[in-house]
This record gives sequence, C-alpha cells and structure tokens, in this order.
Amino acid sequence: MSENSKIILTAEDGSEEVFFVMEKATIAGGEYLLVADSEEEDAEALILKGEHTAADEMMYEVVEDEKELKIISKYFEELLEDVELRLE
Repeated sequence: MSENSKIILTAEDGSEEVFFVMEKATIAGGEYLLVADSEEEDAEALILKGEHTAADEMMYEVVEDEKELKIISKYFEELLEDVELRLE
C-alpha cells in the first residue's frame, strides 16, 4: 500500500470517517487492513476485516474477536518492522 492511502468508512448511521491505510494483508483467506486515525506516531489504529457484498463492494468491520485480533496484529507488527501495536 502506498504510504498516503486513505479510506473513507461510512457507518450505519451514514456518518463518514477518514482513516490512513498503513498496510493491507490477506491472511487465511481474509482481507485485513491496518488503519490509523492520523499519520502521527502515536495514532489510534484499528484492524479491519473486509468482506465482499452481493453488490461486489467491500464492507469492512472492526476486528473485535480477541484471538483473531492478537494473531492479525502480530502479523502486521512483523510486516511493518517500525510499528508497535498495543491492544487495549
């Protein structure tokens, strides 16, 4: 992914939020994005899992399953050597 990639996510209530895409990965058949709310070093980050909809669009949801989150965050940490992710 390009360092300055952005994604706009639309919530169910129609509100939109911009995130900076730090990395994209396909793991065990799932498509994941590591996104941050800013390009600052101490930005809040989320891991999103994408699924194709019937309209052939991607729908992303925040990964909330603790086991899945630990596995995917570890993968992103190894992929991005200069990034440290803290689970909260």
